[in-house]
Amino acid sequence: MKHLLRSAALVALIIAVWLYGLVVFVARLPDHVEDPDRHTDAIVVPTGGSERLAEGMRLLIRGLAGKLFVSGVNAQTRAVDLIASLPPDVEKPSLALVDCCIVLGHAAGSTLGNAAETAAWMKAEGFHSLRLVTADYHMPRSLLEFHHAMPDVEIAAHPVFPDQLRRDAWWRSPGTAGLLIDEYNKYLGAFVLLGVEDLLAPKTGR
Repeated sequence: MKHLLRSAALVALIIAVWLYGLVVFVARLPDHVEDPDRHTDAIVVPTGGSERLAEGMRLLIRGLAGKLFVSGVNAQTRAVDLIASLPPDVEKPSLALVDCCIVLGHAAGSTLGNAAETAAWMKAEGFHSLRLVTADYHMPRSLLEFHHAMPDVEIAAHPVFPDQLRRDAWWRSPGTAGLLIDEYNKYLGAFVLLGVEDLLAPKTGR
């Protein structure tokens, strides 16, 4: 009986800690863009939402970076296809800007893959700073994985805010609550995975 009570108490404690972490996670999601006019070497957009791509295009047209890198694009998709998919009210870049300054990455299939693909591209370009454009709920995990992949690169967070998310009283919206819970669990998984990876990494000598 005592063993069952201890087990139940442990489970209750784990659930309580998880719930507390979820509330903190949601409360700390970005609600604005810090330093929106800062220039960086590149703008990076992981695929996953039209708002991300549209905002990345706006930033490139404004001249806030020399190149726009879109990570995780389907192998058959071209830059002109992405531009054609933008909403009608989004200003389209000129063909000259497309040819010189928009680069597509086709290797990534996850946020971790986006980070690795972007790190390789940044290194090849000799870039040292980027503006990361992704959804507000996706930003914590993206920053965690991008910083881990590129510890020496300056990363400016540029969240976008999908209209379908109900941020006020999110727990009353099954769709929003499910999305945030899923993202929170993925964040925890990434945190543990990267922590274990660091522990197992060979130590370099002094």
